Amino acid sequence: MDSTILTTVIMLGVLAATLAAVLYIVAQKFKVVEDERIDGTESILPGANCGGCGYTGCRAFAEALVKADDIAAMFCPVGGNATMTNVAEYLGKKVETKESMIAVVRCAGSCENRPRVNEFDGATSCAVMAATYSGDTDCSYGCLGKGDCVSVCNFDAIYINSETMLPEVDEDKCTSCGACVKACPKLIIELRKKGPKSRRIYVSCVNKDKGAVARKACKTACIGCAACRKACAFESILIENFLAYIDPDKCRLCRKCVEVCPTESIIELNFPPRKPKVEVQEKQTVNSENATN
Repeated sequence: MDSTILTTVIMLGVLAATLAAVLYIVAQKFKVVEDERIDGTESILPGANCGGCGYTGCRAFAEALVKADDIAAMFCPVGGNATMTNVAEYLGKKVETKESMIAVVRCAGSCENRPRVNEFDGATSCAVMAATYSGDTDCSYGCLGKGDCVSVCNFDAIYINSETMLPEVDEDKCTSCGACVKACPKLIIELRKKGPKSRRIYVSCVNKDKGAVARKACKTACIGCAACRKACAFESILIENFLAYIDPDKCRLCRKCVEVCPTESIIELNFPPRKPKVEVQEKQTVNSENATN
């Protein structure tokens, strides 16, 4: 009896040792040696895991940075140029300086400008509302105001204005990660160049209906009249499907398009106040008199 137990124990011991050896050999054969630079690169990144870089998180982005021969086109919007410069120095690779971006909301359809014609009684979600029907106003393109963009922002950089029921972006907090852009089912949020001194000009409308229909639905809708395009000396404005779009790469921020827009659908941000027209006219008159004398 004792010999049987001893034999069994010995056999189990031999079997266990054999299996352990097999597992060790297999593990050594198929083991993946991870580049230690991945940890170092990840430590340089901000750790926001927002996906703004195009990868699932900072770890995945770090792996991609280490493995890529050329990282010039890769960018961390949260860390910006400073972070990418540090990554490049650490990996011994080159990066290109990129212009700062920021999210802009291309809808000015506030409650005053775009009256509600019905009431949505369902889930508090833009995605659900957009899938259910065209919206609670006569504009089927505008913001739904349920705050999907707010819920996905990890930086508390966007909020719903309680008076206008439109999202507004906090410039000091926005990292241009693009999460709000992806979350908006109406595609009214866009990443644009932040611009010198944070000055930007853009058409705050995405309505592609004909002018009369668009204007009836919203007082500040773009009607595709092309007055802005005619006023632009830099060919930065495109009119397509009754809607104007300002190319940020061509725009020189002259603001002439803003002055001629009949519906005030073109937004100018962070510019100094304009001089009153009366003051400008008086100055022109004085200059004319001086030239005559």
